[in-house]
Amino acid sequence: MQKLEKSPLIVDFVGGAVGHRFRSGEGRGQGLAKAAGFSAGVTPDIVDATAGLGRDAFLLASLGARVTLIERSEQMHALLAEGIERARAEGGRYAETVARMTLIHGDSRELLAGLAPQVVLIDPMHPPRDKTALVKKEMRLIRDIVGADPDAVELMQAALEAAQNRVVLKWPLRAEPMAGIRKPSHQIIGKSTRYDVFVKAKIAAPAG
Repeated sequence: MQKLEKSPLIVDFVGGAVGHRFRSGEGRGQGLAKAAGFSAGVTPDIVDATAGLGRDAFLLASLGARVTLIERSEQMHALLAEGIERARAEGGRYAETVARMTLIHGDSRELLAGLAPQVVLIDPMHPPRDKTALVKKEMRLIRDIVGADPDAVELMQAALEAAQNRVVLKWPLRAEPMAGIRKPSHQIIGKSTRYDVFVKAKIAAPAG
């Protein structure tokens, strides 16, 4: 097996911005949770098809969702596995949260159909922005590892086929809609990000 390069990137669910958001308990009112279909009595099962640093997956899992993370980069997958293990070792709510996270190494385009997910979240490497300073160092490091996602449209098409209830595309606020896919059912707008939501069916609350 090839030796993975040591990366300055670290997946940290305990410290930093993720830990702060987790401890402050922003809850189901945040844009990502609304986009993913959380509502009274409804906690969807979610596949994060572009896991990256796992931050969105961790926050969704902290709200009670079971989240399957798919990451095709071997190096990024290894960083995620280390981050999940650190959170597990921290114990308490961190361990409870990562217990709801399942990490898979593979290509989402091939795996989604077999998972029959309720909700698929896709956060591809975003198109380069015009007239902006260099992308933040962390994003450059991620791009160095995972590449530019030239097959993001194929992934969206696979997700729209496989998802039972909805697909959520996380996209830069002012970016043009992703070409080659249908218009979203609605959008949820954040400060610098928007969520394009493609609804297929209502998520039913569990019986009982």
